[in-house]
Amino acid sequence: MDKTDIRIPTDEELTAYMEESAVSANGAYEQSPVVLMVDDAAIGTLGNFSASIGKAKSKKTFNVTAITASALKNGTVLKYRSSFPEDKRTVLYIDTEQGRHHCQKVLKRILRLAGLPEDKNPDNLIMLALRKYAPPIRLAIVEQAIGTIPDLGLVIIDGIRDFLYDINSPSEATDIISRFMQWTDDRQIHIHTILHQNKNDENARGHIGTELNNKAETVMQVEVDKMDRTVSVVEAIHIRDREFEPFAFRINDEVLPELLDSYQPQEKKIGRPVKEPFDPYKEISESVHRAALDAAFTNVCITSYDDYLERLKEGYALQDIKLGHNKAVKVATFLSNKRMVIKEGKEYKINPDSHY
Repeated sequence: MDKTDIRIPTDEELTAYMEESAVSANGAYEQSPVVLMVDDAAIGTLGNFSASIGKAKSKKTFNVTAITASALKNGTVLKYRSSFPEDKRTVLYIDTEQGRHHCQKVLKRILRLAGLPEDKNPDNLIMLALRKYAPPIRLAIVEQAIGTIPDLGLVIIDGIRDFLYDINSPSEATDIISRFMQWTDDRQIHIHTILHQNKNDENARGHIGTELNNKAETVMQVEVDKMDRTVSVVEAIHIRDREFEPFAFRINDEVLPELLDSYQPQEKKIGRPVKEPFDPYKEISESVHRAALDAAFTNVCITSYDDYLERLKEGYALQDIKLGHNKAVKVATFLSNKRMVIKEGKEYKINPDSHY
C-alpha cells in the first residue's frame, strides 16, 4: 500500500480513538475466551490470531483441515479441541493458492473429519477460492466476508503470503498484520493462517513471517519427521500459553490425517541444527541433472578431471545450482555411480543409455 493513500484522521476522530482505547484501573474487561486448545494449552482465543508454518510438503493444509473440522463440530479432531460460543459457530475458510476443484477436495476432507456427509454443504462453513484475484482484491473480499458473515467465530486463511506483492515488504507486512489485529478485535473472532518456512532454516518466510512471529498468540510448526517421511510432527514454537507436547499424524488410506498415539517426541538439541551433508540425489532432481549435463557437454571435449569439474560447475549454475569444489566432486561421483557420465579413454562423455 502506498503511504500517500493513508488518510490522516481528523482531530475529532483521534480524540474518539483515544477515548475508545483508554484503559481504566477500575474498568471491567473480560478475558478473551479460549476457543482452540491442544491438550490443556490454549492456542487460540477470540480477538487474536495464530499461524501454522512449515516447509513444502509438510502437510500444513492437512493439519489445518483438522483445526477446521474441530471448529465445525465444536469438538476434538487429532489433538485440536474447539469450544466456540453458540453465536460464534460459523467458520470461513479462505484458500488463496488452489482452484475450486482442489478446494472442493479439501472441503470434503474437512466434512469427513467432522463426521458430516461430504455431499451436503453445512450451514456453518463457508469456503472461498481466491486464487484468480490480485492481492488487493483478495484482501478486499476477505474484509467484506469477515464484516458481513453472521455468527463468525473462526477464519482460516491458507495462505497469507498471497495477500502481498512482495513477501519482504515491511509496509505490506505491517498492513496485513494490522488488518488481522483489527478484524479479530472488531468482530471478536479468531484467525488461523498458513505460511511457508525458508528452505534453509526454520524461520517463517519474509518480513510477513517476522511480523507473524511477533504478533501471533501461537505459531505452530508442521515438520516432516526425519526418521519417517510419512509422518508429520506438530509443535508450538511461539505460544503465549503453556507449551503443549508435540504430536504427530500420518495420512491414512482414506486420505485423512490420523493421530499417531505411539509417537514419542525427540529431544531437541541445543544450538543451531546440524545441516545434513550435501546429497546430489536428494537435493537435485533428475531433470535438473540432465539439463545441467546437456549444458556442460555442449560443443566441448572434456579430457581432464579438473576441466570436467569446471564444466559441471558451469552447467549446474545455468540451472541455479551453485557448486563449490567439494560439491562438484560429490556430483561427479554421483554421476559416475549412476552411469550418467562415463569415461572412454581419456574423454568424459554423457551416457545416452543410462537409467536414473
